[in-house]
Parts: sequence; structure tokens; C-alpha cells
Amino acid sequence: MILDVSLEADAEWDSSVAWGPLAERATHAAVAESAFPQLATTLRSVEIALRLTSDDEVRALNAQWRGQDKATNVLSFPMAEPGEFADSGQGEEPELMLGDIILARTICVTEAADKAIPIEAHAAHLMIHGTLHLLGYDHHDDQTAEDMEARETRALARLGIANPYEGER
Repeated sequence: MILDVSLEADAEWDSSVAWGPLAERATHAAVAESAFPQLATTLRSVEIALRLTSDDEVRALNAQWRGQDKATNVLSFPMAEPGEFADSGQGEEPELMLGDIILARTICVTEAADKAIPIEAHAAHLMIHGTLHLLGYDHHDDQTAEDMEARETRALARLGIANPYEGER
């Protein structure tokens, strides 16, 4: 697979967790459940940048780029349009940078504790969620939210993680 996840984790993220392999599995599962599964197996180089950082950094990025002066669990910054995802299969296309995903540590830890699940499971969910945003998925209305949640649930199942939406509706 040529899908490459470039991971940067701040020191406050638990170094005993294998974040790199988790990020690889989560992003690959999200791509597999998208309308563009070929991105995980193409000869073309496809990259996602993933940053595990502080709530303060996420708040600053959210304020700067989205005009919302608050921290959030995950931010996604797509750098490619779905029209760029097509591929001849020959590897002749230029590298495709899907975009950046940024997770806020304290919010992730708090949400995982509130859900009574391991931080790794919640972080994987947010990595999948962020990857789907990079691939053009969103949740602005009921129909798009249901589609995105279904894709997230299937991707999480690939990782052996339970449906986080069970019982919410």
C-alpha cells in the first residue's frame, strides 16, 4: 500500500501507545470504506499528515482557520478534491496529499473516559472520522451524517472496535 501516514505526536500523548500503527490501520480502514478504496492500493503515492497535539494548539488552529475560538476533538484540513482521487493505476500521477488531521489530547481523553472506552479506540474513531472528511464526506444534514456514521462504523469494525453510535438514536 502506498497510502502513507505521516505522524507527529506531542510528548503529552502517551508514548506507550503505538500511535503510528494505529493511525495506519485507522486511515486504511477509512479509505477502504470510502468511495475511493483504490487510494490504499494504487501505485500512486497518497499521504495523510496526522498530528496528535494539545487542546491549546487545536483551539488556535480552529480559531485561525475556522473562525471558532474553541478546542474540538478533531480537525481535518483537506488538500485535495474528490476529482483528484481518480487514478490510472499506473503510478504516473503526482503524489496526492489528502490533507491534515489534528487530534486534541485532553478532549480525546475526556471523551474516551465519558464513553468508558480506551483512548486508543476513541482516537482511532477520530482518525477515521478525520480521514473521511479528507475524502469529502461530511455530516451537515441527516442523510450525509447517516452515511458518514455508517462508513465510520464499518471502518471501526475492521479494527475490532464497537459501534460508537449504538444506542444514540
